[in-house]
Amino acid sequence: MSRRFSDFPTMVETIRAGRIRAAFVLVPLAMALREQGVPIKIAYLGHRDGSQIMVARSSPARSLRDLRGKKFAIPSRFSNQYLVLLKLLEDEGVSASEMSFVELPPPDMPGALGTGAIDAYFVGEPFAAKAEVAGTGRVLYYAKDVWPRFISCALVVHEDLLRERPEAVRDLVRGIAASGEWAETHREEAAARVAPYFRQDESLLRYVLTQPPDRVSYRGLVPEEAEIRTIGRYAVQAGILRREPEVGQLLERRFLPAP
Repeated sequence: MSRRFSDFPTMVETIRAGRIRAAFVLVPLAMALREQGVPIKIAYLGHRDGSQIMVARSSPARSLRDLRGKKFAIPSRFSNQYLVLLKLLEDEGVSASEMSFVELPPPDMPGALGTGAIDAYFVGEPFAAKAEVAGTGRVLYYAKDVWPRFISCALVVHEDLLRERPEAVRDLVRGIAASGEWAETHREEAAARVAPYFRQDESLLRYVLTQPPDRVSYRGLVPEEAEIRTIGRYAVQAGILRREPEVGQLLERRFLPAP
């Protein structure tokens, strides 16, 4: 049985309480939970890229330098979007103290941008494209151009489930891999199939999967040790982890599909 969450704090409390034992979670958040003693491991990824930095359609901004002093929404300070944003700010010579960060549930971001409550946001799809399609926002940066093969969320699995039902975890990972490969070559059909589950308009999801076609990728979903270490290092620098995670203990590799 699956459950859809619209915000990360609720998901975190549900994971802590053991009411769900597998979930797609922001990677830095998964690292923080494990550091706090929650026995979860990363087993696979759900997709790559598929996150965008959005500004109002009427905004004159052409870079982050133009957003100094503006209100910038992120899904969580435990998100990889936040870490990449800090790196991009550094690259552009902008101090994080010059930005006003706010945490918002992703579904609320397009509306907040449209009303002027925020000036920009960085989020996973379809909540970037939603502002684009509505005519209220435009893409300032594609994650794929800032950090190629960008990771937002990963499949985390509770160690109890790994121990008690390894065959179920194997089937879950195999299913994610197969459905991702199918979606790569059946993008319009994939939009129609998942729209009811995500409670999103089919035309919006079709836009996400085709405009441009490499906006989000469902291939190459094996988490690599080097990229997980990089995320961990940035998370320490950002002050959301006390120390870099032991990648060998964080990653569960028994169920990865054969290449």
